[in-house]
Amino acid sequence: MWLVRSEEEIDEDFGKRPEERSVEEVLENCMILVDKHSGPTSHQVSLWVKEIFNAKKVAHIGTLDPNVTGVLPVLINNGVKSAILFQKLYKEYVGIMYMHKDFDVEFLKKLIAEKFVGKIVQVPPKKSAVARRPREREVVFFEILEVEGREVLFHTRVEAGTYIRKLCDDIGKASGIGAHMLELRRIKVGEFTEDQTHSLVEIRDAYEFWKKGDQDVLKKILIPIEFAIPHVKKIFVKNSAIESLCNGSPLFPVGITRVQEGIKEGELVAIMSLKNELIAIGIAKMKSEKMVTAKRGVAVRIDRVIMEKGRYKGESKI
Repeated sequence: MWLVRSEEEIDEDFGKRPEERSVEEVLENCMILVDKHSGPTSHQVSLWVKEIFNAKKVAHIGTLDPNVTGVLPVLINNGVKSAILFQKLYKEYVGIMYMHKDFDVEFLKKLIAEKFVGKIVQVPPKKSAVARRPREREVVFFEILEVEGREVLFHTRVEAGTYIRKLCDDIGKASGIGAHMLELRRIKVGEFTEDQTHSLVEIRDAYEFWKKGDQDVLKKILIPIEFAIPHVKKIFVKNSAIESLCNGSPLFPVGITRVQEGIKEGELVAIMSLKNELIAIGIAKMKSEKMVTAKRGVAVRIDRVIMEKGRYKGESKI
């Protein structure tokens, strides 16, 4: 639902809707969903994407171990600035946990439901890139799908930063049986699913088709950054406020047209043009309701500017 502060008409002389951009324009600020194969690191996969598109910079969302496969979002060029918006996305996995001894399935299900669903405490593994201190994470569910011998096929949804390999190890220790992760595939990141992913071969082929004049395949693979953030609350602003925002000015209430409900102080928000262009990412300094009624004060402090300067330079500033 939206709270409206003022009604504004779209000026067709400025800006460009994301769906109207050329491939070259999309590549300046986009995401691509890679189906990572077993073997390379997530960093290596990102570098291959960078090489394919001759991109200036890339960044992947949510590191996968070399032997883990599945959904790996990669931000390209200016899209890297938006990485902060994807850091807390929940993730889903299917995998195989190997139990070290014969076990009772019902006992294991009961143990997992009682001790490993909901808020849990993990100590990151030795090979992790973060400090090895206890930290709380949420396991939304951990379902046993099938059991064959000592192999347990599972499906789980977890908070960002949860180590599945460590989760399997902890389940094994708690059971008194011992266990380790045998295989793992990430099937979902936020709302991005494995059905939307593409192999590196498919991505390279799409790029080559585009170079030969056929852009259709590549246009389907590239995701303008605006279409990658449905999970982020948004604030739409007047054209007259955009150039000031591109220069780092805070967003004042007078520049707002409509606000998504439910924004809280301190929350990361996306500031959008009337043509659905991502202008900047900011930190809300007011709740949604106050943004549409306040006459003074700062509505949003700009954290990082996404849109390049000059796109709305002809409009008057606020």
